[in-house]
Amino acid sequence: MNFRRDFIKFPFAAALVGSLALTALPSFAQSVTLLNVSYDPTRELYVEFNQAFAKHWKAKSGQDVTIKQSHGGSGKQARSVIDGLDADVVTLALAGDVDALHTNGGWIPKDWQKRLPLNSSPYTSTIVLVVRQGNPKNIKDWDDLIKPGISVITPNPKTSGGARWNYLAAWEFAKRKYGGDDKAKDFVAKLYGNVPVLDTGARGSSVTFAQRNQGDVFISWENEAYLLEKEFGSKVDFVYPSLSILAEPPVTVVDKNVDKKGTRAVAEEYLKFLYTEEAQDIIGKHFYRPTSVKAQAKYAKQLPKINLFTINDAFGGWEKAAKDHFADGAAFDQIYSRK
Repeated sequence: MNFRRDFIKFPFAAALVGSLALTALPSFAQSVTLLNVSYDPTRELYVEFNQAFAKHWKAKSGQDVTIKQSHGGSGKQARSVIDGLDADVVTLALAGDVDALHTNGGWIPKDWQKRLPLNSSPYTSTIVLVVRQGNPKNIKDWDDLIKPGISVITPNPKTSGGARWNYLAAWEFAKRKYGGDDKAKDFVAKLYGNVPVLDTGARGSSVTFAQRNQGDVFISWENEAYLLEKEFGSKVDFVYPSLSILAEPPVTVVDKNVDKKGTRAVAEEYLKFLYTEEAQDIIGKHFYRPTSVKAQAKYAKQLPKINLFTINDAFGGWEKAAKDHFADGAAFDQIYSRK
């Protein structure tokens, strides 16, 4: 498995020049290139999905399509698009990061989530606890992560969408178990007191835990935990906590870019294809939770039902959660400054 964290900017497709060449072409280009700017743990998923979509688009339109991928911490990726990275589509870790594309430059409309089914989230995931083989520290739930001497690996919520899901899952567990936000804040402060390093993204934390052998437990995306188990089966296990969060990674076209590049039709079809049964099967195969009933049934054993809460129910949605917890000077900054 490739754990590269490189942030890669892909070149534009070569421009077509010359009036004779242009007149010889059909009404649309014979090939097109898309850039999918995504978050850390989706690399393997989109490698296979992109191959399937290229065949679908060729059969539908007669046009060849090449899809380039860019990966990193979800918040960092959103900022790169805002700063000019020419993404045709973004497939990020959380709606708050996508909302930033509207707020900072109007790259997408405010109601972008209404353009595709299920609030533009074609798959879901959740957060689990990856431990060393045999679970030598006997880690079973969130409250084990605040014990003295336990080293916890998790990314930085300032740059990683996955890290925000991790943080909020731990917060809500503590709020329910110990009663109230003050108790939850103390709990999460103790948890981050056990974090030796904050990587910028989930894949970087995977490397820290699995390859550099740091930490006793890695707070992880469910799909990333399965990939680690597949790659390092003799070294790691993972456990489901008693309560976790329903992570809903959303997708959207980047309107300003696709209209400038003339790629709207293929970019929109690319995202719609995520909802097809063929794509939903690929999604389940790569340990994300499909949204289609058929794929859910197929992958039910490897993706068991667990006790999940939603961001809306527990935190009033991403806008409020970001303001209360991840804005400058908000709860995370207050907690981490204690270290």
